[in-house]
Parts: sequence; C-alpha cells; structure tokens
Amino acid sequence: MIPKIERATIVVLDSAGVGYLPDAEEFGDVGSNTFGNIAKHCNGIHLPNMQKLGLGNLTDIMGVALNNNVNGAYGKAAEASKGKDTTTGHWEIAGVKLERAFPTYANGFSEKTIQLFEERTGRKVMANKPASGTAILDEYGEEQMKSGNWIIYTSADPVFQIAAHEEIIPLEELYRACEIALEICTELEPVARVIARPYLGSGKGNFARTTNRHDYSVLPPAPTVLDRLSANGLDVIGIGKTKDIFAGQGITDTRGTNKDNVDGINKTLIALKEDSKGLIFTNLVDFDMMFGHRRNPEGYKAALEEFDRYLPQIQANLKEDEILILTADHGCDPTYPGTDHTREYIPIMVFGKNIKQNVDLGTRTSFTDIAATIEELLLGNKVEGSFAEELYN
Repeated sequence: MIPKIERATIVVLDSAGVGYLPDAEEFGDVGSNTFGNIAKHCNGIHLPNMQKLGLGNLTDIMGVALNNNVNGAYGKAAEASKGKDTTTGHWEIAGVKLERAFPTYANGFSEKTIQLFEERTGRKVMANKPASGTAILDEYGEEQMKSGNWIIYTSADPVFQIAAHEEIIPLEELYRACEIALEICTELEPVARVIARPYLGSGKGNFARTTNRHDYSVLPPAPTVLDRLSANGLDVIGIGKTKDIFAGQGITDTRGTNKDNVDGINKTLIALKEDSKGLIFTNLVDFDMMFGHRRNPEGYKAALEEFDRYLPQIQANLKEDEILILTADHGCDPTYPGTDHTREYIPIMVFGKNIKQNVDLGTRTSFTDIAATIEELLLGNKVEGSFAEELYN
C-alpha cells in the first residue's frame, strides 16, 4: 500500500552528474562524468553517507564502493528535454519537459536586442559575447568604472548576464535592467534566465562578485508539480535559487542563500524542523557556480565531502513518514574542456524511515519521474513515471 505522506524534500546538488548520456555526442560531452572524473582526478573521494544511499552503484567513483545493502532506493535518470541548462533541468524535475531547447548565443546578442536594451536603460553596452564570469570582470571592469557602461555577456547556457560594479551602478538599477532585458529577450531572442551579476573591487585582479546575484527566469510553459501542490493548500518552500528558476510560480515560501552551500543546508535543516506540509525544494548552487564552471575539481571534491558530512543531520530531521530525494539538474564536469555544463545522467537517491531498503530504481527515461513520485505521495494522484510503488510495495 502506497501511503499518502505529509512532506518530501528534494535537494539538488547542482550539476552533480553521474556519467554522460547516450546523446552526449550531440552536445560535445562524450566522456564527461562529474562524480567519477572528480574522484579519478583527485585520486579518490570520501562520501560514506552517500555511499550508504547507493551512489557508488550509479557509476564508477574512486573511493565510493558498490553497496549491496543500500539504505533506501537508488537510480539515475536521463534528461528527456533537449538541453543541459539549470532551468531545463529543474523544470523537468518538477514535471515539465521541453520539446525544444532554448537557443544559445555563441556570437552574442543581436544588434537590435542590444540597441533596445541601451535605449530603455540609458546606458551603453560593452562585451556582448560568451565569457567566463570572472574573466569578463578583469577584461571590462576598469572600463565600466570609468564609463558606467553595462557589461553584457552570455555562456554556453541560454542566459543574458549583466555585470555591474555596485559602487558605479546601484543594485536597484541593475535589477530593473534585468527586468527590461527579460522583456526584450522574451520578444526577440529567448533566454531561460537573465542574471544580475553585481561585483566589487578596485581593479583588474581583485574584482569579485558579491552575494547580491539575482536570477530572472521565464515562466515554465506548463503547470509543474509545484503549482499542483500549492493549489491544494500545501507548502512549497524554495531554498537557494529555486524561486528564481521557477520565476516564483508555485512557490509559497522562499528562503534565499547569501553565502554558500552550508547556508542552504542550514536553511534546509531549519525548514525540516518546522511543521510545514508539502515540499521543501533546495538548490545548492556552489557545486556548479564555484567549482564546475571554474573547472576546479579539488574544490568540487571538498564541497561534495562537506555536504556528505551534513547528510546525517538532514536524515535525522526527517519525520517518520517523510522522504528525502538527492538529485542533480545536469552535469558540469570540472575535468572537462571549456566551462560549459555537461549532458549527463542525474542521480536519484531516496531515503525515508519507512521506505523499503536496497531498491534499485534503474535508469529512468526522464527527470519527470521525480515529480510524478512527489505528486503521488503528497496528493495521491497516479502519475505516469512515478516510482512510489517501488518505494513501499
């Protein structure tokens, strides 16, 4: 018998993929494996608590052994949507597949888009090209301090990013410019997100982005499981950048993180100790932003080991009937060329005090199976792809 539970928690280890997908060649990502290649590069990784949840059964990870007695359920999922960006991955986790990938802008944005942006914001634009978020500041930061021009850049993701020195351009003006950019891009050159990238510093070599980043996303093209939960009076608590990814849709309570992964973990622990009913949905972005894109396998390893040390606290704070799902939204293999995300399977590790042990969920054909399972357990709706029955019967 499948119970109707009162609360579930999803923790997205942003970009922690477990091996390249069969179609990875289309994305230039054959050979990528975020967990596996980090461990190989660093001569092993110590993740004993995720090992108990079956992580080592999903791919070859030096230091994380196969487990024949998993404390819960384990599996992995392929991305059905044609993309490998944050927005697409999270939307699919929440039940919405994209039939067509967002476009990317290898040559920057069109002259018309930039001209409209300049006219509506009253400032000129510099750069307008794909770039690393740290390198672009060294290249244009000093010029921005003199001219007050916007620094506009993109990446291999479908994003329009605006860097602005906080002492030159006020945060309120930067945020309004992001809203304007989203309006323009929605009409002319679709993006998944416009991202405010404020920074401080006095010159090349010491510019640093601040914690005042803000993401402006387009709305999902269809209702997600978050919408259905909130419409039924349940709590949907978004921790980290979850609210931004869904443009606030379906979120009833948001708790941003201003520091690092540990801040997100602590906010998750606080939420677990409260008497909410519904879903806690946490994104831990440092894996991706600080270490994946910056191609820092040592830092990524340390961040994974840090999360693993906190994992028993998260598990201990689950109520008797609750479940925890650990997953990712794409890969970002820090040993791989470039700075792009990588097209990978995501892990699915499920823990709950009342669920069956040592359940192999296999390889799922879509991230949407997570949403289907959440909906069945919290609302009692039978949804195609749900693995709820495998957890209890």
